[in-house]
Amino acid sequence: MPGSRIDWRHRPFDSKKGVVGMLNRFETLHTALRLAAVSLVAIPGFVQAQDENSFPAYTPPRTEHGTPDLQGIWQSFTTANWNIVSHSVEPGPFPEIMGAWGALRASFGIVEGDEVPYQDWALEERQRNYDNRTVVNVTNDPRRFDTGDPEMQCFRAGVPRANYMPYPFQIFQTPEQILIVYEYKGAYRTVYMDYDRPRLDASWMGTSNGSWDGDTLVVDVAGFNDHLWLDRAGNFASDTLHVVERWTRVSPYHMRYEATIEDPNVYTRPWNISFMLYRHVEANAELKEFQCIPIVEPMMYKPLGFYEEDVSND
Repeated sequence: MPGSRIDWRHRPFDSKKGVVGMLNRFETLHTALRLAAVSLVAIPGFVQAQDENSFPAYTPPRTEHGTPDLQGIWQSFTTANWNIVSHSVEPGPFPEIMGAWGALRASFGIVEGDEVPYQDWALEERQRNYDNRTVVNVTNDPRRFDTGDPEMQCFRAGVPRANYMPYPFQIFQTPEQILIVYEYKGAYRTVYMDYDRPRLDASWMGTSNGSWDGDTLVVDVAGFNDHLWLDRAGNFASDTLHVVERWTRVSPYHMRYEATIEDPNVYTRPWNISFMLYRHVEANAELKEFQCIPIVEPMMYKPLGFYEEDVSND
């Protein structure tokens, strides 16, 4: 069946107009933030936020089996799901209708060195991804993966992206396995602690084998499909992606997440990311269902004639 292409991109944004244009360049915003920080620390009684490396030595609680207890509901508060490298303010889709809803705030990235070491062809591919990030290839054949962010189409996020999406996730532990359940799409993955499982082929979440390095959980992840994006900006990987994660509790409420990423088909060398995870401690903390399939069905299936908006309950 022939496919249809739907362009959900916003119209060109004139960043030269208004206050946004004054801070359009990230370097300008960076300078402004630094100056603001200097001014704030001069105010009596102001307490400067601690650097993630300034936590005092911490011994995490133990499970009944004696391993560090990582259980709980955790969440990242970075903007890495939009762009894993540093970025300036950017409007969301259809700003003429949505205004500031969906806009991206400026933020520092999570990539060490603030640059992804792409091969030349891959850098061009990343730009094509960005240009076509909201173009959905509506078809029932593999061409549906040619354009558009997989998140927009309700596919699973993959690793490491699932860990810095703007949704919480929950960790459960046994001696043999660690289960990570993500609120987004109800995705989950099992970290096998008893023995290494062979890598599955063409999976969104890969195969995760774990071990302990002192109080740090080390997870080796591989066996991905060829459709993974790392963010909404078009950063991507191939099916030869290999991720080594390090999960370290640094306080009762914080966990440092680090990962080394390598993909010989896409990057010129391995590279690293790191960010902080925060533990939900409110009394009613729990994962809620975020099932996005019904949300994207009109976009994905109506052009193919597979979707009826009015379905009788008779």
